[in-house]
Amino acid sequence: MADPNPTVGELFKAKAVTDDEVNAAVEAYLADPETNAHPIADGYSLDLGAAVAGHGWASQVVANRESSPGLKRAAVRTAILLARAQKA
Repeated sequence: MADPNPTVGELFKAKAVTDDEVNAAVEAYLADPETNAHPIADGYSLDLGAAVAGHGWASQVVANRESSPGLKRAAVRTAILLARAQKA
């Protein structure tokens, strides 16, 4: 990986992040949307609040009271996978 700040999805494809780690990040965001500097992989962290806020669809879904929990979870997961992780 040449990019110093790969997306979480790129880390996932490279098997540097597991499905369980992504799911833990989703649950951490849903428990506290203000979560920042969440460790996502060895040597990487992610500002979960910024990841969701920076993804238009995900932020709309999460803000909509009528969105189902499953849809919110999927939207947050998508935002996390597309977000760029930071070197910790």
